[in-house]
Amino acid sequence: MTEYVQISIETLRTFLSRVFVSRGFNAADASFIADTLIDADRRGISSHGVQRLAMYDHKLRHGMIDPHAHATVVSDVKACAVLDGHSGMGQLISRDAMELAISKARDHGIGIVAVRDSNHFGTAGFYARMAADQGLVGLASTNSNPLTVPTHAGLPALGSNPIAFAVGQGDDQLVYDAATSTVSLGKIEVLVKLGQPIEGDWAVDGQGRINHDSADVMDKIKATPRIGGLTPLGGAGETNAGYKGYGLALMVETFTGILSGGLLSLDMQGQHICHCFAAISLEAFGGAPLVGSRIAELSRRLRSMPSVDGHDVLVPGDKENTAFRINTTTVTVDEATFRQLAKIGERTGVTAPPAITLDERL
Repeated sequence: MTEYVQISIETLRTFLSRVFVSRGFNAADASFIADTLIDADRRGISSHGVQRLAMYDHKLRHGMIDPHAHATVVSDVKACAVLDGHSGMGQLISRDAMELAISKARDHGIGIVAVRDSNHFGTAGFYARMAADQGLVGLASTNSNPLTVPTHAGLPALGSNPIAFAVGQGDDQLVYDAATSTVSLGKIEVLVKLGQPIEGDWAVDGQGRINHDSADVMDKIKATPRIGGLTPLGGAGETNAGYKGYGLALMVETFTGILSGGLLSLDMQGQHICHCFAAISLEAFGGAPLVGSRIAELSRRLRSMPSVDGHDVLVPGDKENTAFRINTTTVTVDEATFRQLAKIGERTGVTAPPAITLDERL
């Protein structure tokens, strides 16, 4: 049985911030990165929470992420811009890019900013929410290392290439954030840590056959050359419309790798990732309050629909918002991640956060 531990959010935030400072970030940027990881765990998105620290620490130690790099403008034409991240930390590059998209949306009605030469940026939804929280529509996407196999192929050629969309505010904010592969690679990584198989048809081997062995899937994805990979949204083949997920992944690849002039997923080896962010003003559509109220009404009507299987009818973002409201003082991590935090603490000279027992949380 998998064991989990509770960690104080404030203790974890201090630990993460100090670890990132030890790797060369200034205090403000280190705190921001820490908050993005904790935000994911608070929302129940453990695949993109503190379990990702080991990956970031590895890349920082091996010079794949430059902690001192900041985005510079490659081109800037009215509502659109391209930024170069100079192999900086994905969260920081993405924050600046979305802030620029928001500024352009206020001036032009829409802002679109493509980014090249960045790194893994955490959850796409975080940046879409940045715009929605300010009364705009937010969109965010990224390519990544080749992970997803095209329809009828057995080799990966596209990233998990997520699309995130956010509109509205408060409890009725609609937030859609999903990979265009059946799942993100992070979910496979978590299963490997937990020693668990893949329940769904999430991955294939080099011959296009479904592979439920999480460790074997990871080994093949890490191999040189890569073998097999994640299925596109809809699954392998055409029976369940996997070609639609393949098409969506190509759309993201266009907005990220093509428009930015950066690397395509096919050509990546762990870094130089590309993103795209967009913000849309709601002034021409009645304004943020009106659009927000219509989103809230739509959500209410959907949630009130009768269930046919005992599960509530939800809208995208409901599960994450519920988790966020519950996880106010602590977050839950698996034991394997907890041990990783301790090792990183030893390596950086930063005291790792202790586990909290049930009695201590009460």
